[in-house]
Amino acid sequence: MGDGSAVPRYSQIVGELRRRIEAGELAPGDRVPSTREITRQWGVAMATATKVLTELRREGVVHAVPGVGTVVTAAPTNPAATTPASAPASPVGRPARPARSAAPARPGAPSDATAGGQAGLTLARIVHAAVLVADAEGLAAVSMRRVAAELGVATMSLYRHVTDKDDLLVRMMDAAIAERPLPTEPPPGWREALEVAARQLWGLFRLHPWLAPALSLTRPQLITSALAYSEWVLEALHARGLDDQTAFTAHLTLLNYIRGLAQNLETEREAEAQSGLDSEEWMDTQESAFRSTLDGGRYPGLARLAKSGYDLDLDGLFEFGLQRLLDGLAALLREGDASGG
Repeated sequence: MGDGSAVPRYSQIVGELRRRIEAGELAPGDRVPSTREITRQWGVAMATATKVLTELRREGVVHAVPGVGTVVTAAPTNPAATTPASAPASPVGRPARPARSAAPARPGAPSDATAGGQAGLTLARIVHAAVLVADAEGLAAVSMRRVAAELGVATMSLYRHVTDKDDLLVRMMDAAIAERPLPTEPPPGWREALEVAARQLWGLFRLHPWLAPALSLTRPQLITSALAYSEWVLEALHARGLDDQTAFTAHLTLLNYIRGLAQNLETEREAEAQSGLDSEEWMDTQESAFRSTLDGGRYPGLARLAKSGYDLDLDGLFEFGLQRLLDGLAALLREGDASGG
């Protein structure tokens, strides 16, 4: 018997994809074939295709990106360099992020100069460490004890810089949003100005999946860096004649649309961690039951869609919804112009 017959089919496919990655045919960030594509290209069952991607993820060769799919993981530039013993290694597939700006000090909080405590421990380091944990593992992983462990300090030493976890969370959000300040000068048109703000906010939510669920619409936190977004939208709409109440309602509608869509990023990450399947793989497991439900003819529109297929693209969904919201605001502004004329 040949040696090839003893190698499981899924292992052969894993080897082929690994070879493509090592050869540079699939570069870091490139999407690898989905489970559906694997079944088509290699003629294997869905279970085998799922096992292929699961094995590649286990090896750290690929990782799933919510709303994008399974992509090639960036290789470390210096494999010999490891994280300090006091800090757990980052999860595979999430390269270390660059240092972030520190959150501005809030009234009543002790400064680094007067807080005492362990040498080298600063508010900026605490916030930075907390953001890194949230970026890599989600907001649920952030605790005072965990952040202290990342920094190699006693948990109680953090309380010389932040009041409690809620205080830390506000500072984390402030620091994250401050990473991408709005331009100094807005574009001349109201629509272009709102597009700039909306796309920049969506990019922040993409970068920090925990940020959208952490923000509250009904109990808004005082996040200084976020106030610039509110002011930007208010000024753009006020300049077109909208009163402050209507302009602020429009701002909240736009904000909550972006925030609501972005919350899927964190919930998808949690679901993937629990199931071991990315969204596309999970949908594949539901396909049989879904199609059998549609076969009865009760839902002809969905049946047609099932035949043609639909690729969910969160970025495309965001842009589509953004433009429709702005179309509605344009109609409102035209009505205001007509009534005022």
